[in-house]
This record gives sequence, structure tokens and C-alpha cells, in this order.
Amino acid sequence: MGGVRTRKQTAGSAPPANGDLLVNGNGSAHSGITSRASSENPENIFLFFPNLIGYFRIFLAVASLYYMPLHPRTCSLLYSISCLLDALDGVAARYFEQSTRFGAVLDMVTDRCTTACLLVFLSSAWPRWALLFQGLISLDLASHYMHMYATLSMGGSGQSHKTVDKSRSRILNLYYNNKNVLFAFCALNELFFIALYLLSFSSPILSPSLLQPVPGSPGSSVQPGNPAHPAPSTLFASPYSAGALELARANKMDSTWPWIITIASSPVMLGKQFINVIQLVKASKWLAEGDIEARRAQGLPKGRKSK
Repeated sequence: MGGVRTRKQTAGSAPPANGDLLVNGNGSAHSGITSRASSENPENIFLFFPNLIGYFRIFLAVASLYYMPLHPRTCSLLYSISCLLDALDGVAARYFEQSTRFGAVLDMVTDRCTTACLLVFLSSAWPRWALLFQGLISLDLASHYMHMYATLSMGGSGQSHKTVDKSRSRILNLYYNNKNVLFAFCALNELFFIALYLLSFSSPILSPSLLQPVPGSPGSSVQPGNPAHPAPSTLFASPYSAGALELARANKMDSTWPWIITIASSPVMLGKQFINVIQLVKASKWLAEGDIEARRAQGLPKGRKSK
């Protein structure tokens, strides 16, 4: 067995032939030939232009989280710019020939974390729908993790998670290989949740005011200082409590455009969740196929010894 070499050992020791191409983490091909100068002076992957854009996306996302509780316009602007830069880093990676596995993972992790943070806020803004938002977070994280893990363990370390054969899933093949389809689904999915976030500041249907005057009661005027609308500081022990923040958000902006965007983008959002389900199921089946092959190679299940 000492002379037997595994596939990974062979790939790691044998340099690629002249003219061969290697596939990096985000599916872009690059030459396997490296010069002696590049080996002596290795490139700093962390300072590649696409990765610098990725760091800036994280900065914008964190800034949007800071403004998220009470500043919907500023938060939406910062969050939207962070999402749009997701397309720019891919363009920069291809233009400067700086596609890397680190960049691909950084891009995916940033997407998952920013969306999860926004859904966490929506869970706190509408507690009655918290279970739904928690389910969406779980589905998004689980499907992408399973898909990435299945790709690395079954397809090899050099295969991108965006490389999906039609024989495995035509829907995932179209989703990952057609840049227009991928951009449209990701952008409109995020736009739906941004519009839903704005509705928490505007729509009395989804976020009713906590303090409504009792009909027919004396002092039902909505003038400031009226006993029916006392100052929030006299009602809540902490200005950062859930009730105080909801009162601060109530009817803060017009709901017309958020409702239009929510309704228009909802079919794409539902389609994106359907794709997540397909991705989760296909990845699970792929891993199960690998388990069956591994057990067959080990001769499992072995016959039980008779007592």
C-alpha cells in the first residue's frame, strides 16, 4: 500500500502540464504555469482588488446595521450599495485576473451574513412572523453550506460551487451559469427584504402604532403632549426596548413605494427560496451517493458474526 497514491496526493505533487488550466474557487480558469519570480515573491491575495471590494462591502453592511433600528433611508442606501458591489467584485476579478478561492468564499459569507442580519431585524420588528424569518435564515444557510460542502467533498477541491452540471440540476445550472439570472434573483430577493424593512417604518398594517387613543375617550387629540400620547420616556424603562423602538419607527415614512416594491419582487423572492430548497435536496442526494460508494468500497455492510 506504500506505493499507492491517492488522487489528492498525485494532484498535489504533479505540476500541471504546459497549457493546462486550473479552475479556482469561483469557477474562473487560470494558467497552471507559474514563474520562478512569482514563487519567490508570492502575491498578497488579501490585497487583490476584488477582495478589497469585499472588505468595503463588509464595512458598508456593518454601517447599515448601525443605522438599521431608527434610520431607514440611510440604512437602505448603505445596504443596497453593499449588495450592488457584489456584482462589481466579480467583474474586477475577471478584469484583473484575480479570481481566488478566498474571494469566492468571502463573497458568499458576506452575502449570507448580511441577509441573515436583515432577517433578524425583521424578526424583531414583527414578532408574530419571527418563525417564518428564522426559517428563511436556516434555509439560506443550510442550503449554501450543504451545496458548498458537497461540491468540495464530491467534486474535488478545485471545483467551484457555481459549476453545476445539467445532469444534476437544470435549474441550478441555469441559476449559477447565467450571470443575468443570478444577478436578477439575488438583487430582487434582497430588494424584497429591504422593502419589507421599510414597511416596518411606514405601514400601519404590518407595524401598528403601540399607542392608539381609545375612541370616545376624553383627550383623544393627537396633539403632542396630550395625555393620550405621553412621552415615550414615561412609558418605557429603556429607550432601546422593543416597545420604545417600535413606537419610534411607527409611521415614520410613506408606505406607497415599499408596498409596490414588495409586491413586485415577491415572486422572485419565492423563486429564490424554491432554488434554495432544490440546492439543499440535490446536495444531500450527492453526499448520499458518495456515502454509498464509500461504503461499497469498504465492503459495508459486513455480515454479522453469529454468536
